[in-house]
Amino acid sequence: MIRTLSLASVIALLPAATVAQEMTDSELHTKSVEAEKATATMAQALVIGLADGVQAPSVTLVDTTGTTQTFEALAGTRGTVVAFVRSADWCPYCKKQLTDLEAAAGPLAEAGWTLVGVSYDPVETLAAFKAEKDLSYALLSDRGSTAIKAFNLLNTDMKPGSRYEGIPHPAIMFIGADGRIEKTLREDGYKNRPAIDLVIETAEGL
Repeated sequence: MIRTLSLASVIALLPAATVAQEMTDSELHTKSVEAEKATATMAQALVIGLADGVQAPSVTLVDTTGTTQTFEALAGTRGTVVAFVRSADWCPYCKKQLTDLEAAAGPLAEAGWTLVGVSYDPVETLAAFKAEKDLSYALLSDRGSTAIKAFNLLNTDMKPGSRYEGIPHPAIMFIGADGRIEKTLREDGYKNRPAIDLVIETAEGL
């Protein structure tokens, strides 16, 4: 009698147990997918740019007058704020950011920082954009994307040989007077850029 009741009890519980197991598997799968996405996002963030505190690479770029420049030579008493952008030619988000950053140039200078913009555009393109927008800060040409690669910002998703090959992931780096990277501001995707107020507040807080 006891054996019969136990077997009947087990059989009666099987459907409920199966449903519970199916729900658990589904929940676990959902959580697993979410965890994988989060891990991928974190991994991508870790491999883009350089870590705070490391020595910035020594690179040479060309300003809109054709003069070779370095971040060290342009640095203010506090350092250099470097805005890496995709293009001042075809990227509307970069054009807006470069234009908006004009409002930050003065406050940054007062705080001891020199603002510069960097893209892979040729000197002529940057010179025309600087003149059109009447920008007071320097725009630097990184032909060949040497600096972009050195700062680990190269967007490797671009098709080789396309007009977009060599563009960076947009970022604003604060390089101290001692040549070390003190802070990097980035946003997810290429459409969003750090707010101008945040750029100024970050510089003043370093």
